[in-house]
Amino acid sequence: MSYVAAVDHLHSLGQELASAAPRRKFDLATMRVLAAALGDPQKQFPAVLIAGTNGKGSTAATLASICAAAGVHTALYTSPHLTRVTERIRTAEPVEGPGGASGNCRLLDIPEEEFARLYFRVDETTQRLVANGRLPHAPSFFESLTALAFLYFAERKVEIAILEVGLGGRLDATNIVEPILSILTDIALDHQEYLGDTIAKIAREKAGILRSHGKVVTLPQHPEANHVITEATHALDVRVIDASEYLPDRGFEADFDENDPSAPLRPNHYEISLGGERLRVHSPLAGEHQQRNLALAIAAAMELRNNNSYNITSQAIVCSNNSYNITNAAIEAGIANTAWPGRLEFLPPDLLLDVAHNPAGAWALHAAIASLPAERPRTLIFSCLRDKDLSEMARILFPLFDYSGGRPHDRIVFVPIDNPRAASMDALLHSARSLDIRAHATYHANEALSLARRLTPAEGLIVATGSIYLVGAVREAVVES
Repeated sequence: MSYVAAVDHLHSLGQELASAAPRRKFDLATMRVLAAALGDPQKQFPAVLIAGTNGKGSTAATLASICAAAGVHTALYTSPHLTRVTERIRTAEPVEGPGGASGNCRLLDIPEEEFARLYFRVDETTQRLVANGRLPHAPSFFESLTALAFLYFAERKVEIAILEVGLGGRLDATNIVEPILSILTDIALDHQEYLGDTIAKIAREKAGILRSHGKVVTLPQHPEANHVITEATHALDVRVIDASEYLPDRGFEADFDENDPSAPLRPNHYEISLGGERLRVHSPLAGEHQQRNLALAIAAAMELRNNNSYNITSQAIVCSNNSYNITNAAIEAGIANTAWPGRLEFLPPDLLLDVAHNPAGAWALHAAIASLPAERPRTLIFSCLRDKDLSEMARILFPLFDYSGGRPHDRIVFVPIDNPRAASMDALLHSARSLDIRAHATYHANEALSLARRLTPAEGLIVATGSIYLVGAVREAVVES
């Protein structure tokens, strides 16, 4: 069966959050039955499990890049994807150096033929389980994809898998692993319909990735989240690794010209103290908020290299070597080589992409935009999902692009996204009118980008944000043009 057929069939399963389908009951029973029928591949590799509202993907990508730079056969599982579903499943593969010599490892997407082969293995197993009554229905899109990823990682005999939680934590499909290390990134309000309507309730769901007598890397954050995390770690006797010592202590050190249109955002270039040495952080991920994600990744890398015993439970894999030779040089190289597109990503000559999809992400983008020269014109391309807090995101972002507010060259362009959960054009336009801000309506990413470029002066900046699906569509339109 072909890759195209596999992807088409995968999409037919339905997303957990798709409102057009009946509400799925979230639990781990389906995932455990499916994994067991596949030989429990998740028990064949050590894993780091990362949960949080914002930053978990950036943290995962950075940590995986560090491990790969250290020569560790690394796997990375993230969600959602920008343009192709294979982006979610990656492994570090050796790249030949000069003269054919083995060089560094690079994280590569799962090949299409491997994706198709493993997908139909998962599907055939699913059909058998449903037919004999061991499963009440087929697993969801995310459950099937997670099972596929675990199979691929086991077959590739990876030495560590860095896994980003899809939704919440406690009942997420990834949470059938027994992690050697957990990471909790910043927690904020998002997916309240599924996770709870307070930060405390959401934090309890995220803390579901912790294990008794395990370890967690985190940072101080919102007081409600701190309280819940403290309660959970005490109840489970979890050792807390505070990543605060890896936040920058000397500020930015790189030369930066804020008026240079080819590099509009200040880079994360600074030094920290690591094991008595100075470590140079030179990250391609822009935005001050990324310093917290970088600190989490560095702290996790230090824990992986310094700890020789993980006290893994009898339910987890047995690994003969649970320590990793991650040098300071590997940490520097891994940070510098991190590939995580769509996160304050600048595509010359005039496009800034950011997947800010909730109020916390919108505030991080707001801070980045506010750091730009005030006189530089800017145009916003925006869309979001209808289960997001559109009114709050509008209040945070839209005034920054209001031509009637003293910014005569600024504009806002709306475009719907191809997703059953997409906010309607009427809802988008209403969100602007409620703030007395005018906006243009378009109906395709290519149309939105073309209009934005006609409206934006040559020295201006176009910012596309609000949803990873929008950013993926705009990015694809640029790549194809």
